[in-house]
Amino acid sequence: MKSHPIAFSNIEAACPKLDDAQIQELARVAKCKEFHAGETLLAAGERELRFFVIKEGEVAIVDPVSEKKEPVTVLGPGQFTGDVELLAGRPSAVSAIAQSDCEVYEVSADDLKRVLSDLPRIGDTLLRAFLMRRQLIEEFGLGALRVIGSRYSKDTHRICEFLAKNKIPFNWLDLESDPQMEALLARFKITADQTPVVVCGNDKLLRNPSNAELADCLGIRKPIEQTTYDLVIIGAGPAGLAAAVYGASEGLKTLLLDRVGPGGQAGTSSKIENYMGFPEGLSGIDLADRAVIQAEKFGTILSTPAEVAGLESESGYHKLRMDSGEEVLTKCVLIASGAYYRKLNLPNFDKFEGAGVYHAATAVEAPLCRQAQVVVVGGGNSAGQAAVFLSEQASKVLLVIRGDKLGKNMSYYLVRRIEQTPNIEVHRNTEVTGLHGDKSLAAVDLTNNKTHETETIGCPAVFVFIGAVPHTTWVPPTIRLDDKGFVETGQQVAESGAWSLQRQPYMLETTVPGIFAAGDVRLGSIKRVASAVGEGSMAVQFVHQFLAGSQKQMTSQQPSASERKTEISTYEDREHQHREVAIR
Repeated sequence: MKSHPIAFSNIEAACPKLDDAQIQELARVAKCKEFHAGETLLAAGERELRFFVIKEGEVAIVDPVSEKKEPVTVLGPGQFTGDVELLAGRPSAVSAIAQSDCEVYEVSADDLKRVLSDLPRIGDTLLRAFLMRRQLIEEFGLGALRVIGSRYSKDTHRICEFLAKNKIPFNWLDLESDPQMEALLARFKITADQTPVVVCGNDKLLRNPSNAELADCLGIRKPIEQTTYDLVIIGAGPAGLAAAVYGASEGLKTLLLDRVGPGGQAGTSSKIENYMGFPEGLSGIDLADRAVIQAEKFGTILSTPAEVAGLESESGYHKLRMDSGEEVLTKCVLIASGAYYRKLNLPNFDKFEGAGVYHAATAVEAPLCRQAQVVVVGGGNSAGQAAVFLSEQASKVLLVIRGDKLGKNMSYYLVRRIEQTPNIEVHRNTEVTGLHGDKSLAAVDLTNNKTHETETIGCPAVFVFIGAVPHTTWVPPTIRLDDKGFVETGQQVAESGAWSLQRQPYMLETTVPGIFAAGDVRLGSIKRVASAVGEGSMAVQFVHQFLAGSQKQMTSQQPSASERKTEISTYEDREHQHREVAIR
């Protein structure tokens, strides 16, 4: 195997050789094909997904956006193409081209998934290689998109956040600071006010695309199969991902939907250090990515961006209506749509959201803080993690809490870390009472709620991690919510008088039989990643129990179809219902 000079030292580990026994196993589901030198086995962006094992000859792996002509690496006999995108059903970021006349084994993506699940000796080798290749692709930006846009643009931030959540390699070129910006704008014949734009590998230009348009162009949004699922999970945060892994691994036909991308609120954390099994810590996005790979390995279908607009229940089945117009039929639903952070109750808050005010502190936001003074609002773990992470880039981080005790809602290890970080300054009994700036945030007012003294601080970025508002604006009226919008389940449902069956509701079951809730969206849940994972896993057990029950008995005791049918209230109705909660 010959390697490109930019490749990191572990490239050989990312390109292992299969032994004869492994190749013989794969040959049972493979077709033999021959390619002449220069022929393309697989083109970057190609949507027909295939996996190749080289039998004879050599195959070059090429970065389509690189100005260099030499391959990233050259694969020989026993080595194989592919990365985790094969499992996700997404196009490859790189091309595979015959370096010489060669003979290969070709395996379809569906057969490959079965191999990964059923033949662990092969599956483990492939999966380790795929994960290492993902690291290589991210480290060197192979096949990376280019996002051209201003750091002050909400849409630029939205696009970068969407790509990061979905693990799409990209390079962000800032309109304000990139030294090559004039040449880039001239090359693509655009002006500054026409940004943001996304430049794909073939120099195709997308002008301020929506998340859905971007997903369609990149081939990452898969059409939803018209079939009846055992379980549809709404939300790909920790609870939804855990349910997807356990549901699919236990044989349930599982569909996972998310409106933006995997991770949920946990995806806004730059580093989670107290999740069991990861002593060095990992980001919320990386944790979600690993879970997605696991879930897809077992057969979960992930569709994103996919937003649920309606839910109807009739005759023991549930029909979800998507904002795209697609409809999904399922036997069970898990609501794991999570929660979002509250807004500050300031009149111009919306003006700066995404343009100086953020609800995440990740690699997308960190460059905006370089050598600047920034403010983090909140006293929980997310705020603490953000303060520590941003302190590595910012000149000073002001951590603002309303009370006087930092450790009231924050883990001890984070409190200690903050106290020992010299450029983190804790402002107790303090609130943000004003935001100032023209096209972007320039300063904030900090008011002491004891002395009522106010000072104005120069600040290009504020990170807000306060409270939680559940994503339930789409939930139908037949699913009982509390006055803040959280979903009632189990004993809460039994005591409400809204339960219709003779049996007691399962612990995570809502007022509609067969619809469950888990994670931050559920009333009474513990707002921690590990707790959400536990609830998502537990929900699958209740799904099994529900499916094993007598369908005849269930339907005979349900209200009539006309009583059970639940047309969704409009977004505007639900938004109005919870608006005061969101800004409280």
